[in-house]
Amino acid sequence: MPTRILHLSDLHIGAARATKPEWALAPLVEQFEPALVIASGDLSHRGTPEQHAQAAELLQGLGPPLLVVPGNHDIPYKFPARFTRPYVEFERHWKTIEPVFKSEQIVAVGLNSVRPWRHQSGRVRDEQLRRATDVLRAAPDGALRVVVLHHHMIAAPWRSRKKPVAKRNHVLASLVDAGAELIVAGHIHQGTVAERREFEIASGGERGVTVSIAPGLGQPRPHRRGEARGLHIYEFDETHLRAHTYTWRDGGWALTAERVFARGRDPLTLPVSPS
Repeated sequence: MPTRILHLSDLHIGAARATKPEWALAPLVEQFEPALVIASGDLSHRGTPEQHAQAAELLQGLGPPLLVVPGNHDIPYKFPARFTRPYVEFERHWKTIEPVFKSEQIVAVGLNSVRPWRHQSGRVRDEQLRRATDVLRAAPDGALRVVVLHHHMIAAPWRSRKKPVAKRNHVLASLVDAGAELIVAGHIHQGTVAERREFEIASGGERGVTVSIAPGLGQPRPHRRGEARGLHIYEFDETHLRAHTYTWRDGGWALTAERVFARGRDPLTLPVSPS
């Protein structure tokens, strides 16, 4: 039986004009029974205690284990708190800004890419990458190795001024070399999924790595084109990883895309010889 992960991002709890499909998460959890729920940042809109408390109540009420990392909206919007105590409210509910989840099926590590002096762009330090490497390399055989951060690794389909994580090539290469199989983020409110062999020249022996950006769940700017409302459900077994995209429409969740990727070094199918 495949194992499932529910990945949501950018709830923006507290945004005045936001529609609220996030309150309808429970049916998805009941239907798919995910082994882990990932929330990749921007739980709140302005990082206030009330917004953090609402987000925590929503996520913790879902039932499955959670792995939650902060986004740039989860630190105080005002000075000086933005610099003097940026993660107090987040840690009040989640204890750490760099969580780790371990089971026989999944090993997931969270990286805090938020920097208070960077409102939109993020950064991951080398010591964070070394820590992630230690966790991933210690994973049991067959476990899906997952990395979670807020800032995106691959570009938005629609034009966006939001920059990816700083030194993206270095960060991505480090995580790939560490053994990551699934690297997930949010931030751009646009869903996109790509596999390593789609953006790196393949020589035939590479391990599969899928990079995934979840659509934003909340929508603080409801009339802005290029900002989706949706989430991903990942389903995997020993040989395949499937990414299912659900978007919010007509008062419910609609399956709008399914993608299948190969785990390990073997492709999904062998090449077809030219006739």
